Amino acid sequence: MSDLLCTPTALPGLLLFQPRLYRDPRGFFRETYHAEKFAACGVTCAFVQDNHSRSCRGALRGLHFQIQHPQAKLVSVIRGEIFDAVVDLRHGSPTFGRQANFVLSDENQQMLFVPAGFAHGFCVLSEVADVHYKCSDIYHPADDGGIAWNDPALGIPWPIAAPVLSGKDGTYPRLADVPPERLPVSRPAAGA
Repeated sequence: MSDLLCTPTALPGLLLFQPRLYRDPRGFFRETYHAEKFAACGVTCAFVQDNHSRSCRGALRGLHFQIQHPQAKLVSVIRGEIFDAVVDLRHGSPTFGRQANFVLSDENQQMLFVPAGFAHGFCVLSEVADVHYKCSDIYHPADDGGIAWNDPALGIPWPIAAPVLSGKDGTYPRLADVPPERLPVSRPAAGA
């Protein structure tokens, strides 16, 4: 068995990974990142920042992106379970405005590679969730962008009706109301 199983999704560049777990009576071990193995699956960006968030049940973070400094992300759950959603915002993409969603957890150990140019968000299904994500660009607070988590045109089947939101996340516009200059700048598709 390979150390890393890569599954393409319906959105080009968006990849679901299943790393191999090595189990014994002590617990398990897994590689969380190996540049050569991810590059063999098409993930060639350099990751320059790691983030870790802890959120309570019902918390929803997103849908976020950066405008001039789009970030590719490699998302995994260290503890708990989340419903993860992404939206393709890449100019000229045949899947622009389409969404995909996944359940990531410490049980299934899956990882999601989100290319630059996507909006990303998640809600917490467990009592608490620790989410780790590697980013291909530094966070620039002045470069923040976002779209409404509940934009009906996106059709994201969020599993909660009344999430716990930050003030900022509760005020984002629908995608149709975001001017093109407020969406992520286009980047090359490979590994971005």
